[in-house]
Amino acid sequence: MSKYNNHIRKLTLSTLSLSLLALSSSVHAAGFGLMEQNASGLGNAYAGSVAIADNASTIFFNPAGMSRLPGLQISIGGALVKPGFKFKNNGQSTLPGYFSAPGSLAPIQLGGNGGDAGTIGFLPNAYISYQLNDRIHLGLGLGAPFGLKTEYDDDWLGRYHSRSFDIKTYNINPSMSFKVNEQFSIGAGLNIQHINATYQKSVPVPIPVAPGVIRFADGEAEAKLKKTALGWNIGFLYEPVPDTRFGFSYRSRLKHKATGDTEVVFNVPGRGQQTLSSESSATVSLPDMAILSAYHRLNERWEIMGDISWTGWSSIPELAIKNNAPLQDTTLDLRFKDSWRIALGANYQLNPAWKLKAGVAWDQSPVRKASHRPASLPDNERWWFSVGAQYKPSENTAIDLGYTYLYIPSAKVDNTNGGNLAQYGRLAGKYTGNGHILGVQVSHRF
Repeated sequence: MSKYNNHIRKLTLSTLSLSLLALSSSVHAAGFGLMEQNASGLGNAYAGSVAIADNASTIFFNPAGMSRLPGLQISIGGALVKPGFKFKNNGQSTLPGYFSAPGSLAPIQLGGNGGDAGTIGFLPNAYISYQLNDRIHLGLGLGAPFGLKTEYDDDWLGRYHSRSFDIKTYNINPSMSFKVNEQFSIGAGLNIQHINATYQKSVPVPIPVAPGVIRFADGEAEAKLKKTALGWNIGFLYEPVPDTRFGFSYRSRLKHKATGDTEVVFNVPGRGQQTLSSESSATVSLPDMAILSAYHRLNERWEIMGDISWTGWSSIPELAIKNNAPLQDTTLDLRFKDSWRIALGANYQLNPAWKLKAGVAWDQSPVRKASHRPASLPDNERWWFSVGAQYKPSENTAIDLGYTYLYIPSAKVDNTNGGNLAQYGRLAGKYTGNGHILGVQVSHRF
């Protein structure tokens, strides 16, 4: 029995090693690096995000912006995010090679296209800014900078790549700003970020059925990883004249040394349901990010803003999983590329109580090739088309509403997880996608 269990562990846990790599990579896809840290910027597609500084949510985008906020101010809000990801097989997808060989335990159907893998996610945020004196402000931000979930139908043909992926992050961001003079301010913050992820997929499990004879059955694997990491951010705000501002911010890499466990459940003829588990770990650096923004008030009615941002996704050329014996270390070649985002927006002051907003943005993906597009995160570049409104029932209170439609062009996928046809098979076809974001925020000055 011991020899039987060891044999299963060596092959099954080796399969799970690559599965965990898909989990780690999905944390870093552009579609899950979330800009939705307030609703006041959503209506402008986050154009001018580090230069506007009109409420306490500037703590996340540019802590130097607190220098423009008198007294004690708070902003509380959230966003509903609904991505859509639909796969269509091009006729070349295959199951793992084990099931195509004579040694398979029983015929297994290829499966369907998986339905819509996108699911609704809620991203809360809260900020508080306090003016300590004429030069110094203190602040605290709470948000979820990475997240969302993909989940496929049970019988889909790519189940050996991913069944379900769920990633949640929680970020605490204490910050401070210093007003150098009337035109220039600087700010800095500490980021305490926790990741909690769950990943489910099918795996081919080796079953000894006779001396020297091994066949394969369909098993279900679940991996859970979590960790807390530290990072930092800085920002600068320059206001040469009262109606014009320029901002710059930089967020550091966060090095996560995630730990957790994996579990495989499968059925053995004559023995019933069996379960195997193992501890696992992965070290990965979330990319750094820089944003340059501009804001200008044309007249009493119109405001225009824009920004350009860079994200250093090349910090993830590959992902490696380290495991306890008998699970071997495994490496996945991702070759992520640095990406850019460009946004333009405008506001129109309809009357003293109402302001209308609009914006557009182009957001580049770090995934450049179909062979590196994971099923857990079928990412591609996207266009943001945003509208919003701000209502001020009083001088000290503002309510922001924003909506964005994400247009995601169709993207080809031809993924074998580094040529590992035996354990993953081939996922070949294309993804079509879109997204909807709806946000609300209340800001108040005491």
